[in-house]
Amino acid sequence: MKKNSISEKRKRRTVWVSYLWSMPSLLLILLIVIFPIFYTGYISFTNMNVYHWTDYTFHGLENYKDALLVLDNGFVAALLLTILWTAVNMVLQLIIAYVLASLLNIRDLKLRNLYKTLLIFPWAMPGYVSILLWKTGMFNSQFGLLNQWLVRFGFEPVRWLAGDVIAFACCTVVNLWLALPFMITIIDGALHSIDQSFYESARLEGAGWFKSTYYITVPMIKSIITPAIVITAFTTFKQFDVIYLLTQQVGAKTGADIHTILTYAYEKAFITNNYGYSSAISIIIFILLIGFSMLINQRSNKTGGEG
Repeated sequence: MKKNSISEKRKRRTVWVSYLWSMPSLLLILLIVIFPIFYTGYISFTNMNVYHWTDYTFHGLENYKDALLVLDNGFVAALLLTILWTAVNMVLQLIIAYVLASLLNIRDLKLRNLYKTLLIFPWAMPGYVSILLWKTGMFNSQFGLLNQWLVRFGFEPVRWLAGDVIAFACCTVVNLWLALPFMITIIDGALHSIDQSFYESARLEGAGWFKSTYYITVPMIKSIITPAIVITAFTTFKQFDVIYLLTQQVGAKTGADIHTILTYAYEKAFITNNYGYSSAISIIIFILLIGFSMLINQRSNKTGGEG
C-alpha cells in the first residue's frame, strides 16, 4: 500500500511539474490565440464603430443578420467569389503542377535540377515583393511589360486591373505564380515514390499515358498529395494579399471591385471602421473554416477506416 501511495504521489508531482513547465506557453496561447477569438466574438454582438468606440451597445445577432440576409451589404457576394476563387485556383494548380512535375520526371531529361531551381524561385521570394512586381512590372497600363508587347505588335494597351473579370484573371495568374512551386514539389516527390515496374507492366499491356495516369499514378499519389491539397485550399480560401495589393490597396485602387471575404472584412474594419460588423464576418469565416476542417477530418477518418 505504501509503495502504491508513493508512486501515485510521484505521478501527481510529475503531472504538476509538467503543467508548471508548460504554463508560460499555455498563457501565451491564451493571450495571443484564445482571447482574441472570444473578444472578437463579443464585439460581433455590439455596434462598435468609430462613432461608438466606448459607448457601444449590445445588438444581438443584428450584425450576423446584416451579413447573411442583406444581400446589398456584399458579404454573400464576397463569399461566393471566394468559393469561385478557391475552386478555380485549386483546379488550375493541380493540373499545371501535375503536368510540370510529370515533365520533370521524363527519363534522361537534361538540366533537371536547374529547372527545379527555377520553378522554386517564385516560392522563395517574399509574396509582397512578387505581387508588387507583377502589378508595376507586368500589369501597369502605361509602362508594364505586357502592354509594351501589345503596342509593339500593333494592339491597344489594356487596363489589366481595371475590370472585375480581367482583374480576377490577373489575380489568379499571380496566385498560381506564388503557389505552384509548392504543389509541384509535393507531386514531384510523390511521383518519385512510385515503382517504375508498374509503368513497365502497363506499357507491355498496351496502356498509354492517360490510362497509366488514371489507373496507376493518381491512386498511388492520392494519399501523399491530399494533405498538400487541403493546406493549399485553406490558404487559397484565406487569401488576402494577392487581391488586396493588386486591386484594393488604399491609395492605389485600380477600379476593379472584387472582394474575397477577407478583403471584405478588412474593408469593413479599417476603411469604414465598422468593427462590430467586421467582427461578425470574422466569426463567420472562423466557423466556416472549422466546419471545413471537421468535414475533411471526418472524410479522412472514413477513408482510413475503409482502408
